[in-house]
Amino acid sequence: MRAKREYRNREGTEVAVLDALVDRTEDGMTVFELRAAVEVDIDELEEALSTLKADDLIDVESGSETVIKPADRVVPDEPTDDDDDQSFGEWLRERMPF
Repeated sequence: MRAKREYRNREGTEVAVLDALVDRTEDGMTVFELRAAVEVDIDELEEALSTLKADDLIDVESGSETVIKPADRVVPDEPTDDDDDQSFGEWLRERMPF
């Protein structure tokens, strides 16, 4: 599942983080799980998480380990058929390292 459309116009790493978190809405993800899912270096991930937290798009729960979950407003109400529809820009962004 992907984050709501209105949150897809952000920087590529931020969108990838939101998409990964939406897939694991109930359980959330640790930083290590996010890093593996998004496949970026730790500095880039840290910057994306910081921006998303400042914009209140993620929730961070601290306990025995820190778990990150998407904010409720980011999660689609129900899966849509356009999850597989990908714009040319999104397709290009996934394939080009910029």
